[in-house]
Amino acid sequence: MLENQRFKPASVIGPLGEPLTMETLPSPKTRRWVVRRKAEVVAAVKGGLLTLDEACKRYGLSIEEFTSWQRAVDRAGLAGLRVTRTQHYRALFERQDS
Repeated sequence: MLENQRFKPASVIGPLGEPLTMETLPSPKTRRWVVRRKAEVVAAVKGGLLTLDEACKRYGLSIEEFTSWQRAVDRAGLAGLRVTRTQHYRALFERQDS
């Protein structure tokens, strides 16, 4: 059982349908987080290419920041990651949850 938990795929499918590998992920030095890069990191974690802890350490993210990206993708797709639309989507989903 533990052996299966250590298995990491060589690649996963990215947000635009392209294969993602450790080499094609955004650089650990990334400072400008555009939608595509955020979505690639979320896809890498979801697909098992990186663990949550590895992604946070590699990119200097807090767990809260990463989970907000993940929640945005789950709720609204790539458009949910657009910073300019964050308040719009937050208000929309708060109304739906009520």
